[in-house]
Amino acid sequence: QPGVLSRVNDVFSARGINVAAQFLQTSPRIGYVVIDVDTRPRDESRTLKSALDAVDGTIRTRVLY
Repeated sequence: QPGVLSRVNDVFSARGINVAAQFLQTSPRIGYVVIDVDTRPRDESRTLKSALDAVDGTIRTRVLY
């Protein structure tokens, strides 16, 4: 789905979070992205996850520490 990665990056950018690395893999049916960001306080991870969940085209999100 065109534009999803851009909208995901906008979520981080709007919060001033630096994306240190990204890995994107797509197939005709599904795509996934792994994003490594600079360290942020854990209390922000819940709101960040909610914002990523709200991106149109998102199936599932997971936060790893």
